[in-house]
Amino acid sequence: MSRMLAGAIGDGAFKVVLGAAFAVGSAWLDDLFGVEAWLVLIAGAALLIGGGIEVVYVRRRPMATCLRLMIGYDIGWAVASAVALVVAWRGGTAGGEIGVAYLVVAPLALAALLVGAAATDVRLPTADGQLPTADVHPPATDVRPSARDTSAA
Repeated sequence: MSRMLAGAIGDGAFKVVLGAAFAVGSAWLDDLFGVEAWLVLIAGAALLIGGGIEVVYVRRRPMATCLRLMIGYDIGWAVASAVALVVAWRGGTAGGEIGVAYLVVAPLALAALLVGAAATDVRLPTADGQLPTADVHPPATDVRPSARDTSAA
């Protein structure tokens, strides 16, 4: 297993663990985030679902696609957290809602993109001009070409 694959699986596993912690600790975390416990519970469920799908689908998609999606997710998390912190520091009450809402929407969006991602990937040539061939596996499909009509018309 490559380091990148292990890291991608670890990213999904972290979401699963965080989701379980949110689900189990929703009654305590609601006060910490300043939101209702049901919203923390939904965020936990979304993290569990998104992380589980990420762990499963990371092996079925090109690593470059997975990395782009995970980087986008993490950038979004950092931006949402920064916005939530600024709102809270300025005395607003919506900081917790912003952070937790991101944790509801983003893991499900990431999971949907992983499931629906095209199995093709743009690969740049290496220094010797060869295209990399590692981890390139087309998805298995059950689509078969239709039988040709051989009846005389």
